[in-house]
Amino acid sequence: MASDLTPDPQEEEQQDGELFEHHRIVADKGQALLRVDKFLFNLLPKTSRSRLQMAAKAGYVRVNGAAVKSNYKVRPADIVTLELPQPMREFSLIAEDIPLDIRYEDSEVALIHKPAGLVVHPGIGNYNGTLVNGLLHHFAQLPSSEGQPAPRPGLVHRLDKDTTGLMVIGKTEQAMVSLSEQFFERTTERRYHALVWGEVEDGGKVEGHIGRSYKDRKVQAVFPDGEEGKHAVTHYRVLERLGPVTLVECKLETGRTHQIRVHMQYIGHPLFGDKTYGGAQIVKGLPSGKYNQFVQNSFDILPRQALHAKSLGFTHPGTGEFMQFESDLPEDMTTVLARWRRYLGATQQP
Repeated sequence: MASDLTPDPQEEEQQDGELFEHHRIVADKGQALLRVDKFLFNLLPKTSRSRLQMAAKAGYVRVNGAAVKSNYKVRPADIVTLELPQPMREFSLIAEDIPLDIRYEDSEVALIHKPAGLVVHPGIGNYNGTLVNGLLHHFAQLPSSEGQPAPRPGLVHRLDKDTTGLMVIGKTEQAMVSLSEQFFERTTERRYHALVWGEVEDGGKVEGHIGRSYKDRKVQAVFPDGEEGKHAVTHYRVLERLGPVTLVECKLETGRTHQIRVHMQYIGHPLFGDKTYGGAQIVKGLPSGKYNQFVQNSFDILPRQALHAKSLGFTHPGTGEFMQFESDLPEDMTTVLARWRRYLGATQQP
């Protein structure tokens, strides 16, 4: 059995904190029918069959572009692609003196304002320099949630690396349990401000299961029929219309990975600057040299998705009081919003 194996089987790619090993195999024209896990195992002897089966179950094995189960029978000339998430290596959490913007703190909880570019917790490709490393330095002893692949002291929720805004930290076991239950029961209140492409309806709701995309397992997709993923609901309303873009407030009813980003893309309004979900290119507006340069300059000022966790409300684990916190938009977002206002004003002048 001969097969074309490209690219180099040791090629790795890191995205959003996950490291992937990529393989592309073209089955020979004389290939006999063979289970895809066995087919891959024969060509990749350093990879266990159980790991290949788990990869197939997670959707990382595709034949001719479509995800397949491990019992799929490879046929002649089939193009088999495989992405193997690299297992997290053993490591020790180290306290690091990372500056933290603490907006509130008492004996049970702390409220952190996370800047853009800060990864929340260690993962593949990010074993230090995270918010968790900074928390250990500032608070010394913090409890960890159970059932996680790696310790995440104090964390009960997370924000994407390039999303800014408020996060609550549990400083005691009781606080961790209480806050975790509140997020699970959806009794917290989370509101985000996002700059999105296009003219958005005054308000609405996006409802659709979110899970890993069949086309690219490193990103999320909406499954409206619920055949994959987890139930997700986002409510939105318009705050300000700025011609080709709109500032909206999004209220989370659920909390799925990339929820606002993928839901807004799904309804045709990707977040401004979002490289992963199609917002880092001109989506709306009449193309011209001046307009193209204006948008590119705005991308340079805001080289990330324009998303900010503006407010966070929860019941205090100790007092039972419902607490609500607000935060200002970061400078990169306010600067770009001001640019759009000026640009819109200039284009509307007689």
